[in-house]
Amino acid sequence: MLKNILLSFVLVLLLSFESNAQTATAIQNSFDAYQQKTFQEKLFVHTDKSTYLTGEILWFKVYNVDATNNKPINISKVAYVEVLDNNQVPVIQAKVALKGSGSGNGSVYIPVAINSGNYHLRAYTNWMKNFSADNYFEKNITIINPLKSPETTANKAKPTYDIQFFPEGGNLVNGLTSKVAFKVVSKDGKGVNIRGAIVNQHNDTVARFRPLKFGIGNFTFKPNLKDTYKAVVYIEAENKPIVKELPSVFDQGFVMQLTDNATQLTVTVNSNSNQGEVYLFAHTKSITKSVQSAALVNGTAKFLIDKALLGEGISHLTVFNSDRKPVCERLYFKRPAQKVVINLNPDQEQYGTRKKVNVAVSVKDQQGQPLVADLSMSVYQIDSLQTTEPGDIVNYLWLTSDLKGNIESPDYYFKNKNAEADEAIDNLMLSQGWSRFKWEEVFKNPQPSFSFLPEYTGHLVTAKLTGIATNKPEKNITAYLAVPGKRVQLYTSNSDSTGKLLFNTKDLYGPGEIVVQTNTEKDSTYRIDILSPFSEKYSKSTLPVFALTEDMQSALKARSLDMQVQNLYAGNKLRQFYNPKIDSSSFYGKLFSPYKLDDYTRFTTMEEVLREYVKSLTVIRQQKRFHIRIYEENARFGGDPIVILDGVPVFNIDKVMAIDPLKIQKLELVNNQYLWQATEFEGILNFTTYKGDLGGYEFDPHAVIIDYEGMQLEREFYSPVYESSQQMASRLPDFRNVLYWSPSVSTGAQGKTQVNFYTSDRTGNYIGVLQGITATGEAASQYFKFSVKQDYTAGMK
Repeated sequence: MLKNILLSFVLVLLLSFESNAQTATAIQNSFDAYQQKTFQEKLFVHTDKSTYLTGEILWFKVYNVDATNNKPINISKVAYVEVLDNNQVPVIQAKVALKGSGSGNGSVYIPVAINSGNYHLRAYTNWMKNFSADNYFEKNITIINPLKSPETTANKAKPTYDIQFFPEGGNLVNGLTSKVAFKVVSKDGKGVNIRGAIVNQHNDTVARFRPLKFGIGNFTFKPNLKDTYKAVVYIEAENKPIVKELPSVFDQGFVMQLTDNATQLTVTVNSNSNQGEVYLFAHTKSITKSVQSAALVNGTAKFLIDKALLGEGISHLTVFNSDRKPVCERLYFKRPAQKVVINLNPDQEQYGTRKKVNVAVSVKDQQGQPLVADLSMSVYQIDSLQTTEPGDIVNYLWLTSDLKGNIESPDYYFKNKNAEADEAIDNLMLSQGWSRFKWEEVFKNPQPSFSFLPEYTGHLVTAKLTGIATNKPEKNITAYLAVPGKRVQLYTSNSDSTGKLLFNTKDLYGPGEIVVQTNTEKDSTYRIDILSPFSEKYSKSTLPVFALTEDMQSALKARSLDMQVQNLYAGNKLRQFYNPKIDSSSFYGKLFSPYKLDDYTRFTTMEEVLREYVKSLTVIRQQKRFHIRIYEENARFGGDPIVILDGVPVFNIDKVMAIDPLKIQKLELVNNQYLWQATEFEGILNFTTYKGDLGGYEFDPHAVIIDYEGMQLEREFYSPVYESSQQMASRLPDFRNVLYWSPSVSTGAQGKTQVNFYTSDRTGNYIGVLQGITATGEAASQYFKFSVKQDYTAGMK
């Protein structure tokens, strides 16, 4: 009997272990399957500076990386960049081409009608629109309009503060001791010094607290459900205390505590409601790192995690109960090792005006081996308006991109490697609360449905087609999008069940017109609306209050003069763009030699031109209408070919015959059936006018003709050269405060390069910032400083 009892006990124990292992495996499998279906991109934007005046140009470079490993990726070919005001209204929008290793660059002119204030600059791809706007890149920039008085705000009112409390793991539970993080920030988004206390209904103090850094700290607290609690916070700059409610206390539940030891983490889970199994799941950047199970004994379970197993950056530690429901979660940060070393060595620490600056650049790994990196550099003046930026590509990719809200001075956590900094970073992790990860979606394991496709080859123009009579979406209707001009840019799409049209364009650059229509000979009862490609989702991050102080006035006057002088004397130089290197051939290639009409005797009607010159086609009339039939060897196609006039399809052949042939420079013929995107053509007949202006052709009234801006053209950065004495003596003023901007600093196989530029007539202190990323995903940033003093040997100052 004893043997049978022992055998039964062992059997139950083994079954329990097997069940626990199955549950842990199920959690991991669900997570991994979800991640495989939801690939995510991450963008970083390097701007030339962060404070601008209206009338200036904002220069930027976009880096696109895989969110799981920070490696550059070349999936999306377009990035969307916006500047939003405090009401989430866009004041600037741009589409930027992503090329090569997944980076791209652009520039935007700051309109003079914009009001002074703080703004969000954000960037995302079309694919990223499938996920939360919290995943978009965001940074705060300041725009000052010197010609407008700042909008009046209630600055004289009593300042308000945002005070938040974050129990470790997520909840306060009756009778269980918890570490509670707190965060106190002012209107400008910066932490404030405070002292505080937690008191009960009897005004007995049960805990006291002070922030360690940036208004963030923690205290330990054991709540009792029978008592009520409130926080009394004393702001050092205020005379009166602020009373704040604590998060609710739950009667039953779980709490977790993390202890960071030298080589491992100890995670303790306490519960007053469950004695079963609990599970700990750890992942770094959505890659599973550890899955463990443990039994609650007397309400406590402990887990040990080898820190070497966790990836660099932010890891998510989630506790599940026996029903696979997440009950606790917190973040842990593992400081990344510096694997890339950038050296910037200017040839001097001080320069005169209009003098050449030479900067030696080298990029190496920790062993001194050269590295090839994709880099961008900006050199700008620092003063009371424009200070050194605290954020860069390193702390964004490793830290701030995975956190919510504004992170004050993120560089502090990377530059300082001591006990205080370690405690400060852990407080930051605690103050993030429950993460944005939705576990209920993971366990449902549905086949994801994405509304937005990645733009693999170019910009996707989206439209919606509805019936004019029904005002309802219509499906399986072919529509055509064309860009008028000598270069044929014709795209087709079939509407889906929701009436959605997707035109997959290629090398669509610059502002211009687009013409969207159906084949009006067949489908003339439809309405087409072009949809905005910009996201209509917004993050919950807020902007700090804008304020101009007295010590900024002199710098503002100088910068205002700089802007006006540069626009007056160098305005044409600021409006020069590179010609994009694109394939100018038609979508059908060069199948046949074109008919250049100047090589033939000119006829006065298009019917004569086609009958006399063009082989492999014939012009016929049926029921008083013209038609064109194209021959291929001994076969004749049964329908009209697609006729294109300066890139725009013309479906009414009578209108084709009405075209003035004296305005046509050439025509091209494709005398075989041609499948293009969503439709098949019975041959192609393409007319090109001398001017590319359609020669007076009038569009069909059902066609939609709108101004549409494609991917922006790359602007040339204006930087004058002062090599000769004549150039030095030029009396044209040079008031640049951004001396240099290059989005494509390449170190090559030797890991070295040289950067050269000239100082302007503006004296003061300057900083150069270089940042970028290697092909293996190692981000790096470095800066150098120098000053410019007056040089009376130069030209007019």
